[in-house]
Amino acid sequence: MYSFLYKDNPVFKIAENLFVGVAMGYWIVITWFNILKPDVFETLIVPIFKDTGKAPQFTILFPTLLGIFMLLRFSKKLAWLSRWSFAFIVGLGAGITIPNFIHAFILKQLTFDSLFSTSIPVSINNFLVLLGVVSVLIYFFFSVEHKGVVGGVSVIGVWFLMIAFGASFGYTVMARMSLLIGRIQFLIRDWLGLLQ
Repeated sequence: MYSFLYKDNPVFKIAENLFVGVAMGYWIVITWFNILKPDVFETLIVPIFKDTGKAPQFTILFPTLLGIFMLLRFSKKLAWLSRWSFAFIVGLGAGITIPNFIHAFILKQLTFDSLFSTSIPVSINNFLVLLGVVSVLIYFFFSVEHKGVVGGVSVIGVWFLMIAFGASFGYTVMARMSLLIGRIQFLIRDWLGLLQ
């Protein structure tokens, strides 16, 4: 895959297509054995055509139809049916996300915390948060020229921004490394069986 850094070449195209094909095949098999077979086929379809002693679970019919409607996106005549599935998913996602977002980012921000506390570290933390918020806001306030006191405070805002972006980048790198370690462990231990 890294041969693409040199230039576009046939080896890269073969590796890319092979990777996408294997990943898609793996995804289809996992989806069939982990979701479709136990949740749809064995609970809805098998009891209809075979006497298993269990009643068909018709409650799974609506989600199954919505999933099938998503695949109709590729049909020119029936593509309009996929809009119902996407509308349901967007509505469900918005209904779950918006109240949590309002609670976490609006209502929690409106609660008052005293700047001074009985604990010295809490007081220092409150002061640093106040200083960081005010200095970053002044840095982005372009109606006043950044000279004198305003310039000095905006420089502090730049430092707070650099620290925040650096911490965010470091956290992202740590998360990616953690994912990489997990994938390598899966390949070596579970897939290849080299480690027990």
